[in-house]
Amino acid sequence: MHEEKASIGKSIVINGELSGSEDLTIEGRVDGKIELRDHVLTVGSNGRIKAQITAKAIVVLGQVTGNLNATEKVDIKETGSVEGDVVAPRVAIADGSHFKGSIDMQKKDHAEKGVFSKPESKSKTDSSPKTETSPVNGEFARV
Repeated sequence: MHEEKASIGKSIVINGELSGSEDLTIEGRVDGKIELRDHVLTVGSNGRIKAQITAKAIVVLGQVTGNLNATEKVDIKETGSVEGDVVAPRVAIADGSHFKGSIDMQKKDHAEKGVFSKPESKSKTDSSPKTETSPVNGEFARV
């Protein structure tokens, strides 16, 4: 099976929505929205993106301003720069790259289980109201 791959050259400027059903490399400039739900988006070293991006995987070698949403992975390479929030189960940020924003790496099945919720008390009796204390020199002290 032959996978289609497309590219946008460094002299191309696109304003608006960009979507497709093939892998895409952008060396030019895109302002707006990019949607490649089942494919890989590569922002080349000359790429300058100001857009909300949704793709299977996103590789950044150029500059991106906007939120990135990937179902598999976001990979910011050494020459890459991202200013925006990243949502993906796997995120790689190379040494020397630039990133400003937040990262959400929770998988959908973990979000429902409350991965960051407070753990259950392991004491044998839960009747004590002091669940967050521990004995120090025979007395209870807050930790």
